[in-house]
Amino acid sequence: MEQRQLGRLGPSVSALGLGCMSIGIGNIYTSSVKDDDAAVRLIRHGLDLGITLLDTADAYGDSERQVGKAIAGRRAGVVLATKFGFTNEPGEERRIDGRPEYVRRACDASLERLNVDHIDLYYLHRLDARVSIEDTVGAMADLVKHGKVGHLGLSEVSPATVRRAHAVHPIAAVQTEYSLFSRDPEDALIPTLRELGIALVAYSPLGRGFLGGRFKTQDDLAPDDWRRTNPRFQGENFTRNVALADRLRELATVKRCTPAQLALAWLLSREGVIPIPGTSSVERLTENVGAADMRLSRQDLDTLDRLSPKGVALGERYNATMSTLIDRA
Repeated sequence: MEQRQLGRLGPSVSALGLGCMSIGIGNIYTSSVKDDDAAVRLIRHGLDLGITLLDTADAYGDSERQVGKAIAGRRAGVVLATKFGFTNEPGEERRIDGRPEYVRRACDASLERLNVDHIDLYYLHRLDARVSIEDTVGAMADLVKHGKVGHLGLSEVSPATVRRAHAVHPIAAVQTEYSLFSRDPEDALIPTLRELGIALVAYSPLGRGFLGGRFKTQDDLAPDDWRRTNPRFQGENFTRNVALADRLRELATVKRCTPAQLALAWLLSREGVIPIPGTSSVERLTENVGAADMRLSRQDLDTLDRLSPKGVALGERYNATMSTLIDRA
């Protein structure tokens, strides 16, 4: 698979990574892989297909433990990314913690769950508004100094925060939602990242399933699927967003590929962007990797821009509570 660099000084990784949020017990996706053996098989299948970037987090149930089991004996061929910031203390309400003392504690806990001696890319999952980004990144930089972490990343942060963090220690990657349904990063974030030489790691590159053609009605979502609380999956928004996804399906039929492959190929055509689609299905994983071999013409890209301009998806990408955790300053 084509390789891309995580920032000017970061490691080389596969152009397409694997998001591991849907792997493990206790995460928010009802369709997640909950069987240990199946989780390990899925991750190793991705490695066999040429994926080298695995993306997990301490907030994704026991995903870190599953990833650690899967890479045992194959660590040298993996660029391992995980995140901290959401507290996981038993009996406590989940909150964001970016205090230096928590940074160190969270990293040690992740290393133990992953069963590794270092993390290649360590992200701040969400900005802690009570703690200066300089203090949080300063503590993360100490982890680099002590060999526990290779490179630093941030998730869902504004361009201004990126600049402040990058002044403390080089940032290799910024993770945010980016897809044909979520193009806001193109306004200010992507130009900032290109200026500073930072990669954009795109999560939910298939619009949380819309762009893969997974949904026709809300009944396609399990009763306890968290997406039912997402504005894009509610009422008229859902109906209109499905209709938009159907237009992508029509173009994919002409291109003789799947809608998911077309959506991922569009992201792969963007400079400095590394998509990390997640899945609980070996078949879907194989399908997604097929996008890495696609090349879109200028006409294809223009058509996709017309089909899915900025703001095309109806509804905010998070509900009111989760939206407060996104740094927009």
